[in-house]
Amino acid sequence: MHAPLFFSLACLLVSIVNAKVTIYGMFGQTTANPDALRSGTASIQPTTSFVTVPGPPHYTELAAYNPIYMLPPAIPNPPPPNQFAIGVPTSAQLMNGLSIPQKGSFFGFSIEMSVANQLIGTNASDLHVPFLNLMSIVAERAGAVHIRVGGNTQETAFMVDSLPDGKILAKDKEDASNPTATPVLAITPGLLYMLGNVSSLVNIKWYLGIPFNDTANWRFQIAEQGEAILGDNLLGFQAANEPDLYGPHGHRPSSYSPYDFFGEYALLTQAYEADPKVPVKNNLIAPSVSGTWPPELIWNTGFVEAYSQYLTSLAVERYPTDNCAVIYPNPNNPPHDPIQEQTQYLTHQAGINIAGQYRNSTMLAQTWGKPFLMFETNTASCGGFPGISDTFTSALWGVDYGLQLANSNFTGALFHFGGQNVSYNPFTAAPTNESAFHQWTVGPLFYSSIFVAEALGKTNTSQVKDLFPNNGNDQTPAYAIYENGNLARMALINYMTDPSGANDYTATIYVGGSGFNEPNGVPASVKVKYLLAPSTSEKDNVTWAGQTLGGRFEVDGLWKGTEDVKTVQCDQTQNMCQVTVPAPGAALVFFSDAAQQAIDPSTTQTFPTTYLTKTVNTVTIDPSVLATSNGQNGKARLQQMGGTSQGGSSGGAHAAGVVPGLATLALVLAGMGTVLRLSW
Repeated sequence: MHAPLFFSLACLLVSIVNAKVTIYGMFGQTTANPDALRSGTASIQPTTSFVTVPGPPHYTELAAYNPIYMLPPAIPNPPPPNQFAIGVPTSAQLMNGLSIPQKGSFFGFSIEMSVANQLIGTNASDLHVPFLNLMSIVAERAGAVHIRVGGNTQETAFMVDSLPDGKILAKDKEDASNPTATPVLAITPGLLYMLGNVSSLVNIKWYLGIPFNDTANWRFQIAEQGEAILGDNLLGFQAANEPDLYGPHGHRPSSYSPYDFFGEYALLTQAYEADPKVPVKNNLIAPSVSGTWPPELIWNTGFVEAYSQYLTSLAVERYPTDNCAVIYPNPNNPPHDPIQEQTQYLTHQAGINIAGQYRNSTMLAQTWGKPFLMFETNTASCGGFPGISDTFTSALWGVDYGLQLANSNFTGALFHFGGQNVSYNPFTAAPTNESAFHQWTVGPLFYSSIFVAEALGKTNTSQVKDLFPNNGNDQTPAYAIYENGNLARMALINYMTDPSGANDYTATIYVGGSGFNEPNGVPASVKVKYLLAPSTSEKDNVTWAGQTLGGRFEVDGLWKGTEDVKTVQCDQTQNMCQVTVPAPGAALVFFSDAAQQAIDPSTTQTFPTTYLTKTVNTVTIDPSVLATSNGQNGKARLQQMGGTSQGGSSGGAHAAGVVPGLATLALVLAGMGTVLRLSW
C-alpha cells in the first residue's frame, strides 16, 4: 500500500488532540476513546448512544469520524396514512408541470481546491484508487460525473511551475484573510494533469475556479493551463465565488453591492478577452451568489445581457443553514441546536424551501438559453452537523433535494467536500498517518448520488415531476421520471423511523387508464431497488439494492454483498402495482426491464487497491495516443466553435491529460493496462 503523501495542516493539528468524548443518551453516559477510534482498535458498533442534551455536541477529534448520534424524530401524531394511491399517465404529454430534460450527471460534486490532493491523487501520476472506484460507480449509471475543483481557496490561488517534493499544491498561511495580500494557495500544472489523467480512466468532466481577489492583476493561469491540458474534459471556469459575501467577510468594502460586482466583471471579461492564451472565451460561470443577495439583484443590473457572450452557465450556491457558530463564535449568530435542526432535514419541505426561491431564476435562465446550476451545496455550511450530515438523514434528504432541484429546472447540483474536519463529505480519505491500516469512509450522502443517477438515467431525456402524494404529506414524497416521453421510473421516500414496520407505507400506483384517456399502462411486474438503513441516525449500515460500500474505515470503492433487486408483481386487471417503502427508506421503481437495464451496468470498471512496481500484465501507452483520446484541446475546439475568440493560441505545449515527460508508468487495471500509478 502507498499512503497519500500529505494532507491539510489543519487536519494534522486537529488529529493530535487527545480528549475523550462524552455522549449522553437513553443508555446513560458513555465515553468514546479517541485513541482507540484513531488506532483502529475500537470496532464500529451498532448505535447504542444518542445525544439528548440540547445544544451543539462537543467533539475534538476529526469531525468526519465523529461518534455523535441523535434519536430519530418521533413519528408524527397522528401518523400519515400508510396506504395511498398514486396515479400517473404513461405519456409525458399528459403530465403537466414536467421539468426540462435532465442529464444523468445532474448530481455532481464540488471539491475544495485545497483538498484535491487528499481525495483525487497525490500528483498527476499517483491517483487514489478508492476515488476512481467510487466515481466509476456513478459514471457507469449517469454516463459521466461532473466535478468542480474550487471553492473559497480558488479566490487566492496562484500557479507556479513546481513545488518542493513534487507537490501539486501547497498552502501559504501568511495572510489568509486579506485577498489582496500574498495568495494562500499555490498550485502547479500537475494538479490539472492529475485531473486529465483521471478523465482518461473514468468519464469525469471538470469545472475549475479562477481567482477573483485582485481586480487590478487578474491571474488567468488556471484558465490558460486548464484549456490546454483538459481540453474537452473541461466544462468551464467559475469566476467569483460567493461575491455577496465579499463585503461581510472583509474581502471588499462593507458597501460592496451587485452593481460593484457588475463593474468588476466588466474588468474581468475585458482582461479575459485580451488574453491570447485563453482560446475559448464563452466558458465562464457566474454569479455564484450564496443567498445573501437574491439572484434577482444580479439580474436587475443587466448582468446576463452584458456578459452573455462569456457565460456558459449561470450558477448559485446555497446551503439550507450553517454550523458556523461552532467554528467562528458570533453573538449575532448563536449555535444551532442539532436536535432541533434534525427534523428540518426529514421533510419534503426542506428541498422545496430552497428550490422555490430560484424558480424565477430557472425560468429566466431558460429564456436566456443558459444552464442554471446549484454550484455548491450540502447539508449545512461550515462543515455540516455531526449526527445529521453524516447519517442516513442526509441520504434521504439528498435524494429528495436532488430530485426537487431537477424538478425545479436546475440543470445540475454539486455537493461539496471539505477536509477530514467536516461532517458532510460524501466520502473521506483515511488520514495520512492511518492509511496503512484504515481504508476510506463513505458518507450516507454518497448513496444519494447513486440513487439520483439511476433515477435520471443516461439518455439525457429524463423529465421529473414532484407528485405530492398522500395529500401532500411531507413524510412520504414521490417523484415520477419520464424518459423519451414515457413513464420510466418513480422515486418513493419514507422519512420516518419505525423498526416495528407499523409506519412502512404501501403506495398503490396506477398508470394510464381511462382517467388519462389512455390504455392501461401498468406492466405485469416492476423492479424495485431500495435505499435502506436501520434508522435515520445510522452512519455505517447503509445499503443500496442489498449492497453496501462498507462502514467507517472500510471502503475501497467496491460493492460488498450481492445485489438484490426486488420484483413486484402487478395486477394488470386492476391496472395497479403496490410498492412498500420501509420506515426509513427510499425505493426506485422501474416500470420496464429496459428502464432498469439502461442504467444498471452489467459490469463496473474497478481499480485494484494496490499498484505494482513490476511490469507484468501492464501496457505502455504512447502519450500521443492519450493526446487524441482525451478530447480536443482548447485550440482545436476553438476552430470548430466558429470564432468565439478574437484569436490567440492554446498556449499549451503538452497533450491533454498527459503528464509532461511521462511516457510509462506501470499498473494493472483489473485486466487492462494504463500508464498511471494508483495509490491506496
